[in-house]
Amino acid sequence: MTTKAIVFVEKGKMAIQEVSVPKLRDGYVLVKVNAVGVNPTDWKHTDNGLTDPGSRVGCDYAGVVEAVGSKVTKPFKKGDRISGVVHGSDRTQLENGAFANYIVAKADVQIKTPDNISDEEAATLGISIATVGQGLYRTLGLPIPTESTKDSEYILIYGGSTATGIFGIQFAKLSGLKVIATASPHNFDYLKSLGAEAVFDYKSPTAAEDIRKYTGNSLKLAWDCTGFGGPLVAGALSSEGGKYASIMPVNKEQVAAINPKVDGPHVTLMYSIFGERFVKASETPAKPEELEFAKKFWEVARQLLEEGKLKVPRTIVNRGGNGFEGILKGLDELRANKVSGGKLVYTL
Repeated sequence: MTTKAIVFVEKGKMAIQEVSVPKLRDGYVLVKVNAVGVNPTDWKHTDNGLTDPGSRVGCDYAGVVEAVGSKVTKPFKKGDRISGVVHGSDRTQLENGAFANYIVAKADVQIKTPDNISDEEAATLGISIATVGQGLYRTLGLPIPTESTKDSEYILIYGGSTATGIFGIQFAKLSGLKVIATASPHNFDYLKSLGAEAVFDYKSPTAAEDIRKYTGNSLKLAWDCTGFGGPLVAGALSSEGGKYASIMPVNKEQVAAINPKVDGPHVTLMYSIFGERFVKASETPAKPEELEFAKKFWEVARQLLEEGKLKVPRTIVNRGGNGFEGILKGLDELRANKVSGGKLVYTL
């Protein structure tokens, strides 16, 4: 049995190919994919040659369970709607990857798609939910959302209009923090509707100063959803210091030169949530504790989605066409930095 998939060919090139359906492994489920979300990491692996020929591209998906592996502990069964994240462009397991009609997914870090969420909406969750868990909760230590939280301290979310930032704003608000975000002015109102108390233009030369003034020099937490926020974050954090987490490497010297009291930048990498070793530019060992945390955090997210407390980003469905050709066009849109305030999703 075969499936179509988007496959890495060589540095700078991916192609639509007919490949074998991935083998169902212990702890995994086989999924028929209905929709996928595209992310910058998908094209960066290809353009930077961070994977090997034959690896399947893509991370975010939504679909239906076809078969359940022998060691799966979550109560998935054939026919269940499912969504989450897989390790796209994986050197250690070429069959991983979401941009295919049939995929395998590690069951522990997937969820049953809530009835009030469509497959197109569920395809926005993957990387973003996993990364929010790592950045806001594992690294910055925010309290897991509960009923009784009260607005307490400030947090800055740099890159608030990215899909990850959109989820981050809502989670931080649900955890009782006062959220400050940066974005382009055309996204200010949207981010405020999600719970940001104030939004600043990241291109403004006075943004860092303005944020420090707004927060009365009391900002102690910052999360960077782009990796480009170093100078602004350093200047916005309290002169007494604060903790800085990022989803991408940031120039540490640059941050320290502006604000030597900053704790960080601490970088997280989504791929560690599977609890398996992986190889990018270098090897990262398996981190079972990341898997354990992610397993719990995904269920928190599922419940918040089910209760309508968490909204998915605005979905931009099939821009440039549907199916695999559409996905390739969507990746070009991301490459050209033409997407903000929403998430590109493609139906298969």
